[in-house]
Amino acid sequence: MKVGLSTYSLVKKMRAGHMDVLDVIQWVADNGGEHVELVPYEFTVVDNPELADQIKEKAQQLGLELSAYSLPANFVQETDEAFYAEVERLKQHVDIVNRMGIKIMRHDVTAFTLPKEDMTIHYFNEHFDQLVKGSQLLADYAAQFGITTTIENHGFNVQTSDRVQQVIHAVNRPNFKTTLDVGNFLCIDEEPLVGVKKNILYAATVHFKDFYTRPYFENPGAGEWFRTVNDNYIRGAIVGHGDINIREIMKTVKSSGYDGYLTIEFEGMEDCEVGSKIGMDNVRRLWHETNC
Repeated sequence: MKVGLSTYSLVKKMRAGHMDVLDVIQWVADNGGEHVELVPYEFTVVDNPELADQIKEKAQQLGLELSAYSLPANFVQETDEAFYAEVERLKQHVDIVNRMGIKIMRHDVTAFTLPKEDMTIHYFNEHFDQLVKGSQLLADYAAQFGITTTIENHGFNVQTSDRVQQVIHAVNRPNFKTTLDVGNFLCIDEEPLVGVKKNILYAATVHFKDFYTRPYFENPGAGEWFRTVNDNYIRGAIVGHGDINIREIMKTVKSSGYDGYLTIEFEGMEDCEVGSKIGMDNVRRLWHETNC
């Protein structure tokens, strides 16, 4: 088991100009992290191989592993030309991931921002063949480099545990799994513990995040709240401080035999350095305190 951080956790500091991605990597090492997941917001490596090499070298110098790379993608395209263009775009990311020595790459399969009518099972079924074909083409390309491609329960459509499993089984590639995010099930109103129990055996890597939750009929007022598919309220929390049963989820993850990367994603209103540090410390502590 190795505890680390997604660069997305410190994106507010990056966006404000207080950090760049190399500073984030240094911060993770200084605060006890063992690995870093790269999420290319506020930096880009696919068209900047020099930065990719700098990131790899920096991580090696600090004894950190580059555990994964996550990016948006959308196989739901109106024409075949646009579909294959999206596949080719993603292959370029596979190439840079290989250059950096990373072995897990998460890609979405639908747009993250969808209108309400496209968050449905009908949209999922209508475009299922595209989701599967795009994932197969990318997994097959990544296989030559020993890279595992993954989908996450992410994006307001392919987000329930059943839909993730359905795509995984249809793609049917040994190097195609899931990035299991313990919190994202709430975005589509699935109980996180249920989602984790169902999908942990498909996980290539695990994200730990936490949320505060309120039902749709209890408007919590101002703050960084957003709405679920069924209009309930959620907002990011420090891992271990929110309403998700992190301790029972940790027990489920550990008892499954999973012993890979645990990646903290902080999306809360607190200072992101404070939230990320407490989150990493809590996940490490809870792992060691958990008896299976």
